[in-house]
Amino acid sequence: MILSLVGMPGSGKSTVGRQLSRRLGLPFFDSDQLIEQRLGCSIREYFAREGEAAFRDVEEQVLATLAQGGHAVVATGGGAVLREANRRHLRDAGRVIYLRSTPDELFRRLRHDTQRPLLQVVDPLARLRTMYAERDPLYREAAHFQIETGRPSVPTLVNMIVMQLELAGVLPLAP
Repeated sequence: MILSLVGMPGSGKSTVGRQLSRRLGLPFFDSDQLIEQRLGCSIREYFAREGEAAFRDVEEQVLATLAQGGHAVVATGGGAVLREANRRHLRDAGRVIYLRSTPDELFRRLRHDTQRPLLQVVDPLARLRTMYAERDPLYREAAHFQIETGRPSVPTLVNMIVMQLELAGVLPLAP
C-alpha cells in the first residue's frame, strides 16, 4: 500500500514524508525528485522550456509507476491533483493524506523560495490564494485523511498521521 501526501507547495509533504517513512520503516519517494531524474534537469528548467502541460504529462507517468509499487510513502508535487488520472491513481494505490495549510502560512514559509516556478510572480501571496482556491477541493476529493499543518512540529504531524491511520485500521494499533 502507498501512503501518498498531497497538498500545496510548502505544506511539508517531503519533510513529513521522510519522517513518516522512517517511523513506519517504509521506503520514501519524492515524485518531484523522480521527475527531475527522469528529465535530467530541474523542474523549473523543464517548466520554462516545455511548459506546464508537458511537465504534467511526465508527472502523470511517474505517479502511475509509483502507484504500482509496493509499500511506500510518496510525497507528490503540489499540482499532482490537477489531473483526475493522478487523483485516481493515488486513491487506488492506498491512502492519501492531505497536508492542509492556509495561503498565509505557505507564504510565510515560501516567501524567500526561488525554486518553485509557479511562485516566481510579482505577488506570490495572491498566486498562493488563487492556487489554493483551485486545488483545495481537488486535494479534498483525493484524500482519505486531512491533517491541518498549522504550527505543529514535523514529529507532531507524523504522530497525527500515524494516529489517524491507526484509528482507521490502516495500521495496527501501537501497543
